[in-house]
Amino acid sequence: MDRKYLLKSSIKVARISRLVAKAIDLFIVMILSVFFYPVGIILALVYIAVSDSLQNGQSVGKKFMGFAVISLEDGTPCSLKQSVIRNLPFLIPLFFAIIPFWGWIFAILLGIPLTILEIYLLHKLDSGHRLGDVMADTSVMANDGTAEQIKKRKDSWFDPDGQMT
Repeated sequence: MDRKYLLKSSIKVARISRLVAKAIDLFIVMILSVFFYPVGIILALVYIAVSDSLQNGQSVGKKFMGFAVISLEDGTPCSLKQSVIRNLPFLIPLFFAIIPFWGWIFAILLGIPLTILEIYLLHKLDSGHRLGDVMADTSVMANDGTAEQIKKRKDSWFDPDGQMT
């Protein structure tokens, strides 16, 4: 079987999984915004702003899909500042939704192109980063426990007693 095909196929699945994770988060935002308007929009703004800094870089959608956001500076989970910067393409249109009618129209007119740009960059950049990742210097990684295993790994193959483990 062609290795390049397998690699491209897994990258495509990862990108679709990331879209599903973001869709889950945006569904939470929509529920808050619609059912608890106008306070719900403020709650939705707060959620979307801090979501990627919760639970070691996992929003609800990312936790469900098995992803985590890490900082490319040092590999730590996404900070609050990075989460806000990373989600600006969604925060800005949502902010205008606080204003009845004209704000909603402006939010839709601004939100649709920004979302399309996010999806376009996610699929066209070789790194798989979206606009928010580029702005915040973050990346989405599979949360499979590899980082914890690396941290727990011993420096040597041998125990202090000289026994091989």
